[in-house]
Amino acid sequence: MMPTPIRVLHPITRLIIGGAQENTMLTADLMNKGVVGDGRYQVSILSGPQTGPEGSLIEEVRQRNIPLTILPELVREVSPANDLKALLKMVRVMRNGRYQIVHTHSSKAGVLGRIAAKIARVPVIVHTVHGWSFHEQMSPRKLRFYVALEKIGDWCGHAAILVAEKDREKGLAQGIRTADYVVIRSGIELDRFGHPQIPPAEMRRQLGIPADALVVGSVTRLSPQKAPLDLVNAFVRIASKMPNTWFIIVGDGALRPEVESALQMGGLTAQTILTGLRRDVPELMAAFDLFVLSSLWEGLPRVLPQAMASGLPIVCTAADGSAEAIEEGVNGFLVGKGETAVLADRVVQLLADGELRRRMGENGRARAPEFGAEKMVREIDALYQSLLHG
Repeated sequence: MMPTPIRVLHPITRLIIGGAQENTMLTADLMNKGVVGDGRYQVSILSGPQTGPEGSLIEEVRQRNIPLTILPELVREVSPANDLKALLKMVRVMRNGRYQIVHTHSSKAGVLGRIAAKIARVPVIVHTVHGWSFHEQMSPRKLRFYVALEKIGDWCGHAAILVAEKDREKGLAQGIRTADYVVIRSGIELDRFGHPQIPPAEMRRQLGIPADALVVGSVTRLSPQKAPLDLVNAFVRIASKMPNTWFIIVGDGALRPEVESALQMGGLTAQTILTGLRRDVPELMAAFDLFVLSSLWEGLPRVLPQAMASGLPIVCTAADGSAEAIEEGVNGFLVGKGETAVLADRVVQLLADGELRRRMGENGRARAPEFGAEKMVREIDALYQSLLHG
């Protein structure tokens, strides 16, 4: 006779295309498919209705047959009336669903979800910090407000998962220390990256890239956090030194008009491809010669292990957990945030040295299994079990 499955609910504010959301979807999917034991868990997701220019994962969650509840009142913006309604509805969902574990993600759902779980007397309450809701670019007043909210959520929980060691330091520095911190890297589907369904030469042909061009690529959101205008500035510098280079930016966001304008002013429109939202990222990455990322703050971006699994050398800013995926001079280079000239120089160095690109790419590929989705889920299962029986 099969034991009764452990019921788990994952509240998250928005199911946009992003690292936190893909992490949540993969965790629910793999646990429901029995990766850690057939029938051990029955996992559902609760999300607000908002998506945005980043794209939506709602249909993919449904295609994977993950039970999904959309809560209309759970919105990203601060809204006292909606927030109270969302809180009360989450309490009701948690009680009616008899969930034994509530595992929250993102800022709004992270706070409201943990409060609701405490009110509903859920036995185990876990939160994943996919990068803190506060960062150095905030005003002091706004930073204090978000730290206070994180402390409230932390007080309600039993454990916090961090995707990067750097976030432990940041949390402790702000006095967020009630919950136990456990570092579990955000996992990726290793079998999808490095094994493209379309040959790289064919993907380049489809994109209109010359066969003899070198390709610098990024998979990112066109949002202030990711600093895409810094990326464009670096591209302009790279093209001045390596004119045969082409550039690809995969993703979308609110800053797309500014990015397009900057590319036009830099004379790069003809050799830069803005793909918009794409779900064939493994095939697109396989067409790159190297990967770049210009973020100002991060948790630990999943695109870095994805690039590693694709065998790409990486140049990225040393933004929080990014520095934990890149070993300087081994599988890539780290540069200071906003240092576009240095980023460009490092990319040019790699473009000029095919053997260095190959060696760094292979070193990254060798490290990629540290970030496998199944490894992540097994570590989450171990945490759940210790909390349920502890």
